[in-house]
Amino acid sequence: MLAIRRALAFGAHPDDVELQAGGTLAGWAARGVRVELACFTAGEKGSPDPAADPGALARTRRGEAAAAAAALGASGPVHFLGAVDGELEVTMALRLAVTRLVRAVRPDVVVGHDPWRRWLLHPDHRAAGLLTVDGVVAARDPLYAPSLAAEGLAAHRPHTVLLFGTDAPDELVDVTATIDAKLASLAAHASQLPDRADLERRVRTWNAAIGADAGLTYAEAFHTLDTRGR
Repeated sequence: MLAIRRALAFGAHPDDVELQAGGTLAGWAARGVRVELACFTAGEKGSPDPAADPGALARTRRGEAAAAAAALGASGPVHFLGAVDGELEVTMALRLAVTRLVRAVRPDVVVGHDPWRRWLLHPDHRAAGLLTVDGVVAARDPLYAPSLAAEGLAAHRPHTVLLFGTDAPDELVDVTATIDAKLASLAAHASQLPDRADLERRVRTWNAAIGADAGLTYAEAFHTLDTRGR
């Protein structure tokens, strides 16, 4: 992979990025990379309680997302794109929102959900992945999104997109040194992951399994898209 100075990671909900790529992002941040996080929704429906107030939960989860980003060493604030939890769809308006953010942040690497994973159940995750890759394409070509050029946001081409939650990994990242930062970021999402001991056990087991064949204590897996040749 080429040099990384800036990275931008998109998740459908708060905690998606931290769970799938938190160790990778923490490692980059520790090396001086400017890391920024974005969420398509505020996760306001993420409760098993039918009496829960979505507005109150959204406020809670926004605060948790900020604390999680800080635990990773990411730069704030977390960018929320305003979609409704459970109703995220691939629209031109949201593609433009991704394009605007990519052109504004100007990352070398964009991280997001793999929308082409077989049997991917959650519709928000599928939509988030497509919006991320579609937004990157629109961000890189100067004749796309002319309204953004009028705002002074020139075209920008990240050199790489890393897709997490993939069933076709071609990139393993050693996160042994940053597993504690990843766990701290996930612990910040207390509304979703209240049992910290169980969380730590599951995450360590999962990331150990990913790294085992490569001889890594803990690893995260991605599918790589090189945007320069597409």
